[in-house]
Amino acid sequence: MPDGAFFVIMVTKIVVVFGLMLLSVTYLTWLERKVIGDIQVRLGPMRVGPHGLLQPIADGIKLLFKEDIVPQAADRVLYLLAPVVALIPAFISFAVIPFGDHIRLFGQTIDLVITDVNIGLLYVFGVASLGVYGIVLGGWASNNKYALLGGLRASAQMISYELSLGLSVIGVVMLSQSLSLVEIVGAQARTWFILLQPVGFLIFLICAVAETNRAPFDLPEAETELVAGFHVEYSSMKFAMYFMAEYANMITVSAMATTLFLGGWRGPWLPPVVWFLVKLYLLIFLFIWLRGTLPRFRYDQLMRFGWKVLLPVALVNIMITAVFVALR
Repeated sequence: MPDGAFFVIMVTKIVVVFGLMLLSVTYLTWLERKVIGDIQVRLGPMRVGPHGLLQPIADGIKLLFKEDIVPQAADRVLYLLAPVVALIPAFISFAVIPFGDHIRLFGQTIDLVITDVNIGLLYVFGVASLGVYGIVLGGWASNNKYALLGGLRASAQMISYELSLGLSVIGVVMLSQSLSLVEIVGAQARTWFILLQPVGFLIFLICAVAETNRAPFDLPEAETELVAGFHVEYSSMKFAMYFMAEYANMITVSAMATTLFLGGWRGPWLPPVVWFLVKLYLLIFLFIWLRGTLPRFRYDQLMRFGWKVLLPVALVNIMITAVFVALR
């Protein structure tokens, strides 16, 4: 393939994926309000557009014109930088996630992944772990004790659950013999890894909910005790960026669960991209369902569950998988 054509294809992939991510993040707010409305036997947003479909655009315009307040005693540079640090890792993680097989376009075979690297899984974990800095910096730079406590809670929670999250996918790596996400999907041609790693999938799912600060693990932003937590001093679009980061992280961890355990884009009859999106949005629906169903944990329960339950179970799962791989 000529260098010029390769460059154009690569830029097109980036623009399309980034645009779809932004659109999905925007409309996940609408979807969540609608689903929780149904759970609570009410309509959700209905006023702006048919069935409230223009509500996310109205919310964006409203936030754009809200007064942007910076606390006088805040560390201004870090205060302004923190929401960006929280948002960017979720977007760039998608660079290695395969969302389809390949297509033929203008005589060229185009892989439906921005780039396939042989350490794709390590790349995603490495980049995603940077998101905690955005939350911690936001809490510390605000010069507010409630925000600081929210940031400290976030760092303890996310670091604790990252350990079990990483261990939960070791079984997948052993079964596929690869760290490339494309090859991991290829290894599931006959059997999805959720059938071989049900415990690993369950641990991954629980840790993903905790990593994205979603209910019942949303302790960093426990508004009943911390006055909204780490983002209490943020307003206008900086406030919106934190919530964009939360929804973008939901999409990323759902895409990772789809890729690692649910066969990625594989499935009968439907086009590969459609299968990927169906699995992705089923997992996102599960995130929303959990929020509308379960009460928030206490912080001691959160930490005890992570260290005394998930971590030992993840280690036992690795040992059992190792024996299975060695004997097959």
